[in-house]
Amino acid sequence: MEDIKKEIEKLTEELLEHNRKYYEEDNPSISDYDYDMLIRKLTKLEEEYPQYKKEYSPTDRVGGKALDAFDKVKHEYKQLSLSNAFSYDELLEFDQRVKKEIENPVYTLENKFDGLTIVLTYKKGLLSVGATRGDGEVGEDVTLNVKTIKSIPLKLNEEVDLTVRGEVLIYKDNFEKINKEREKEGLSLFANPRNMAAGSIRQLDSKIAAKRNLDCFIFNLEHIEGKTLSSHSESLDYLKSLGFKVSEYKIFDNMKDIFDELIKKEDSRKSMPYEIDGAVIKLNDLEERELLGSTNKNPRWAIAYKFSETKVKTKLTDIIVNVGRTGTLTPVAILEGVRIDGSFVSRATLHNEDYINDNDIRIGDNVIVKKAGEIIPQVISSVKEDRKGDEKLFEMPKNCPVCGKEVVRQEGNSAVKCINVDCPAKISREIIHFASREAMNIDTLGERVLETLIEKDLIQDVSDIYKLEDKKKDIESLEKMGEKSVSNMLNAIEKSKENSLEDLLFALSINLVGKQGAKLLAKRFKTMDNLINASYEDIVDINEIGDKMATEIINFFKNPSKLALIERLKSVGVNMEYINEENEELKFEGMTFVLTGTLSKYKRSEAKKIIENYGGKVSSSVSKKTTYVLAGENAGSKEEKAKELGVKIISEDEFENMI
Repeated sequence: MEDIKKEIEKLTEELLEHNRKYYEEDNPSISDYDYDMLIRKLTKLEEEYPQYKKEYSPTDRVGGKALDAFDKVKHEYKQLSLSNAFSYDELLEFDQRVKKEIENPVYTLENKFDGLTIVLTYKKGLLSVGATRGDGEVGEDVTLNVKTIKSIPLKLNEEVDLTVRGEVLIYKDNFEKINKEREKEGLSLFANPRNMAAGSIRQLDSKIAAKRNLDCFIFNLEHIEGKTLSSHSESLDYLKSLGFKVSEYKIFDNMKDIFDELIKKEDSRKSMPYEIDGAVIKLNDLEERELLGSTNKNPRWAIAYKFSETKVKTKLTDIIVNVGRTGTLTPVAILEGVRIDGSFVSRATLHNEDYINDNDIRIGDNVIVKKAGEIIPQVISSVKEDRKGDEKLFEMPKNCPVCGKEVVRQEGNSAVKCINVDCPAKISREIIHFASREAMNIDTLGERVLETLIEKDLIQDVSDIYKLEDKKKDIESLEKMGEKSVSNMLNAIEKSKENSLEDLLFALSINLVGKQGAKLLAKRFKTMDNLINASYEDIVDINEIGDKMATEIINFFKNPSKLALIERLKSVGVNMEYINEENEELKFEGMTFVLTGTLSKYKRSEAKKIIENYGGKVSSSVSKKTTYVLAGENAGSKEEKAKELGVKIISEDEFENMI
């Protein structure tokens, strides 16, 4: 037993060191696969010998047992909110108030992250409690979810007692990806990254939070035992040395320079990988902060400068209802076209029936529209004072607008669904999803082409895609479908037969199974037949696959029509096996690439896959830690940033030589 205890300790420390190299140094020393194998080994040992599990075990990153509710946490130190400024004059007024007490004040300037504030308490260097801010005095204990955030250290580099405050957020590209997956699965969409981050950290099931890939920046040291620090900038540097991911800052001694920097920040925020809605100006000297003190609500030594948000007024002329591939009915606003942040918007999401009713939105209203998270157009309110009396209330249809069958709404759920398995809208969306880039990646078979082929009755289910060679003449007779384009399409379809099993599993629209779930299933069972014959226990035994997903998988493969579809796909030569493409020669290990511009030889997804197979990492932004920028045509600001930082820029030809 002593050997088991030592093995668990050894694995725990080894994994913590790998986490440190990955998240603090951005310099991983092993592949993701090898890391996953170590986690799996430690998880198995901890399950068999729970008495030896460390309280800072990295296996908590994947989530644990679901809670019934969150416990309340009373904050030891009151969590105040910041007062806001919206102009240079208001910043000058703040500066003048400070100068009444402080001679020659020095300020730090940091990003104001648009996420959810979190308060972390450590005892002897170990994470003790993670809590939401709540009302500033009492928050919710979300420690299990906090432990799933890989940038939050479970064990600090020193045995110290402290409390810090930070912002949990989600990156824009991850937000888009998750929302697209939810849309394909017929789930309601998150309005913006902030809502997604807040919803994720407040999940009762921490396994869901773990899958959201949240991040956290620490922006303040609230309290520390046995150590004296003189300035905020010194405290952030110290927190970074302990293992925290801290907010970047700049130091200024006058408001004019601060405001110049704020203008730059506002201009550049759209290119940032995460959302910020302003910046925070703080007095740097901690003793001077104590001198200024606080009001009941706000510290007198800090202020938040809020950026303007683009909102426009236009008329909502109609509300239509779309039917997703899982049967969910989604109301969509039809608008008088309007330009927002450089793009023309004529449609916007209304989420669901409850959202429309709660916000009293009517057909014919003038409405306020913004880009939620600057990505998805969203109607945020109606302008009630503009009403003329002829506006109409919206009612969700009682029958599916496509197949006419009765729709249902389960108790406690905002989603209204068509449950007709033969609904043409569901089948159409399933076919479009099957061919999409994230699924079987048949790049010449886009949504409009598929809609035409479905309308002309040339495709009735996904297996018919692989029989289009027999209908070549019919396709060529269609508008904009010449001989060459049809030939390219058929070649792409033929190539997709060689895809690995995980691509097919994701393409089949198994409820709750996303890209990651599909890959886990493919890796474990290797063949489609093995998966079809797997038991519920076999499936739920896979780390990251819970009860609900396992049940959906079992139900899918019990359905005779789904089994018949798989047989039809087999008969036309679609691969049913897992192809392990991981390359043992990890020549890009420890390297970070940024892809920019238009690549002529590769799709970005293909280049990314190649880099990752060689052990490298692909980032969305250029920094000093970037190894190479792979630049295509019209590379733009990322190429300029690379030149400024001295990061090596390579062409596609150079990239090909490297691989």
